[in-house]
Parts: sequence; structure tokens; C-alpha cells
Amino acid sequence: MNLLVAFLSKGSHSQLDVCGTPLNTRIVGGQDALAGSWPWQASLHRSGRHFCGGSLINKEWVLTAAHCFSSPSTSNLVVYVGRQNQKGSNPNEVDRGVTQIMSHPNYTRSTNDNDMCLLKLSSPVTFTNYIRPVCLAAPGSSFHAGTTSWVTGWGTIRSGVSLPSPKTLQEVDVPVVGNRLCNFNYGVGSITDNMICAGLAAGGKDSCQGDSGGPMVTNQGTRWIQSGVVSFGKGCALAKFPGVYTRVSQYQTWINSQISSDQPGFVTFSSSGTDSDLSVFCTAVVCGRASSSLNSHVGGGSSLATAGLWPWIASIQTNGEHVCGGTLVAVDSVMSDASCFSSQANASEWTVILGRLKQSGSNPHEVTQNVINITMSNVTGNNVAILRLASQPTLSDYIQPICVDKGTRTFSTGTPCWVAGWATGQGGAEEVLQEFQTSVVECVNVSSTDNICTRAVTLLQV
Repeated sequence: MNLLVAFLSKGSHSQLDVCGTPLNTRIVGGQDALAGSWPWQASLHRSGRHFCGGSLINKEWVLTAAHCFSSPSTSNLVVYVGRQNQKGSNPNEVDRGVTQIMSHPNYTRSTNDNDMCLLKLSSPVTFTNYIRPVCLAAPGSSFHAGTTSWVTGWGTIRSGVSLPSPKTLQEVDVPVVGNRLCNFNYGVGSITDNMICAGLAAGGKDSCQGDSGGPMVTNQGTRWIQSGVVSFGKGCALAKFPGVYTRVSQYQTWINSQISSDQPGFVTFSSSGTDSDLSVFCTAVVCGRASSSLNSHVGGGSSLATAGLWPWIASIQTNGEHVCGGTLVAVDSVMSDASCFSSQANASEWTVILGRLKQSGSNPHEVTQNVINITMSNVTGNNVAILRLASQPTLSDYIQPICVDKGTRTFSTGTPCWVAGWATGQGGAEEVLQEFQTSVVECVNVSSTDNICTRAVTLLQV
């Protein structure tokens, strides 16, 4: 795989001059790393015991995972850099205390999203052949499925089995697994855009307990660029469950906001060609299931909806104005009426809002998604449009895909059904989503093969 690298002008030039360049550039397939191979590797100790890894990103800051810290206490916390073995002599190492623990403000322990943390050392370290900073992946970096990456650490060699003495730093090469496939394996919505996955489909290579917070890096020429921070996984090295890492390229703004001077070196890493993950389509998504505690109906007719009642309903907008309703039919696709768009519709001018209840008022559960492609159907009659979203939203009780009929079901006359949408001038001052119960009737003057007809509904625009 051919890879290109471009340097960003933003950041410290001194860090770009030195980051990601180890003394020993030999890549080996064995487990023990050679001294100086990974000079940014840090070992975090609490009360004299290693508990997590990290990476040196400049002379006095270490990048690690937020889940390594249940509290911001720096008591008995020591960081070692230049360390090779956890037992025995380490002639090239230095240690520092920690004065600040800065977990990402949006870190969510229940989902592992934004699992990132910065540690400020008690005093700067001096760079040597065995102590050097790593380069960080800049925004816009792309790591296609299959990109070879390396993970290092002193964690267990398999679940519950400690690294044998002298506990030498371990290295393992793992290919990147695309987020679509990783989402399919872990369950749609589990893997966010703030994560990157790596591992073998058959298992056997992975980070494990004690490696948390450590770096996943990718080579470009003589430089190494950190793409991920060890975050979580299902077991260790299990088939079809790759390791999950915090995606470093999402965090330059936050990192630089915390490190005001001598900022880390950020490098844009771009994989060439087409990412094979784009051809992955998850067919095992659970669809059409609104939360039972939120979705309950107490009668027919028209009424105002409540939050989570119809979690697949989307508001399709341009210039900040609602134009049409839509339906989330896949984790990255919304279906709507083709007449809402011109034949030359510019996707970049449109946005989709999911989880919205009110067009005018507070919507704490909503998410706004950009549109990257609009595809029109070419059949006769009532055409549909499919809007491809720029990223997959995190599914919740308020955002879920609907099931789509494959044409194998029949909807007989009298079948009850519901319509939901934002009708013009309806829904009160806050323009709340409306719902209307109706039923299927026989179609008159239109083809029943291309249409489903219902009793009249009072929603004027949905």
C-alpha cells in the first residue's frame, strides 16, 4: 500500500524535526522489542506497579487513555520513559512525577468514546536515542483497512496471563480494520468516528490488559505516526473482535488547546487507493425497534409525538430550514421523497438532523449529519431519494433505523399504519413532531404495484 505524508504548518517545528524517528528502525516479527525501537513508549506506575502505557509527545507531555484514571489524583503516580524491562536494569530510562491529569471533557466511560488523556510531567525530559517523541496523526488522516500498524506495551500476553520476567517491552503488528466492519462485529453504534480498530480476522494478535493508553503507530519512511491509543476490546485477540483504539487524528484541536507551547508534531497520513471498508454493508442491524418505554400509543387519530417515539424520523434541511422529512433506513442512509431535491442537487448544501422532536425549541438528543451524496431512483411514479451521511451517528433510544420492506410483504386493506412529520403551521409554538394513525385502503386511479394508499391524513407537510 502506497502512503503519502504531508506536514502541517500548525504546531512546533522543533517537534516535527524530531518526532517519530527511533534509533532502531528494524521491524521484526518477534515479540520482544529491541532497545530504542519505540523511544516514545511510556510506562505509567501507581504505587510502584505498572498499570497502563502511554506515549511521549513532547518533552513534558504524555498521551494516554482516560479510562486509566478513575480520579484526577496524581498521588504516587510515576511515568517512566526509555524503559525496556519492567524487571531488572534499565540504563536508558528516566522517571518523572505528574502534575496534571487532563482527561478529555467528553470522555464517556459507558461507551468508551473520547477515551483520551494528557499527563503533564513534573519536569521536562531530555531527548536521547532511547527517549524521543512520536508524531501524531493530524486531522484528515486516513488509515485504510489493511494498513499495517504496530502496538507496543507490557500488558498480559493473553487474558489473565502475565508477561514473563524480565517483562520486556512487547511489539505486535496488526492491520487496520475499517470502522464499518468493526461496527458490524461489535454491534452497530458501538464504534464511533473517534475510534479506529486493528487486528486479524482470525484473532491471535492484539493489545491486552495493561497495554491500555499505549500507542498504535504506523510507519512512513523513517517516521512513525501515532494513529491510535489503546482503548478497549472484547477479550484479547479473539477472532472477529479487533482491538479498538482512540483515533488520534480527531483530537489535534483539543491537544493543542491543552499544550500551549512546544506543541506536538502533527502529520497528515493518507492511504492511497480505495478503502475496501467502503464495500462493507452491515445487514445484521436491528431495525424498527423503538424503546418500549418511549414508544407507546393510547389511541388513534392525530397527536403530538414525544421524544423517542419515532427514532428513525429525520429532518432534512438546507440553509438551516426544514424542507422535508426523511427516514433513517441504514446507519448511514436516509430515505426521502425525490421531489424534495432538484435533479442536480448539491449534497454539500444539505444536512440531516436525527433525534429531533421540535423544530423550534430544545432538542437534547439530536445529532446533525452532513450529506455526502444524494441518489435518486429512476422508476416511474413516486420516486425516492437516498441521502448518504458523512458519518454514522451513534445509535440510541432516540436514533434508530427503520426496517424496510423488501417487496415480499402484502399490506391488505384495513392494515393500521402511522404517519409522522412536521406539518406546516402545526405542532404548536415549538412545532413538535406530529403523528397520525390511518389505515391502508385500495388504490384508485394509481398503480397498486408502485403505491400504497391510505385513508386521508391531516398532515400537510411531513
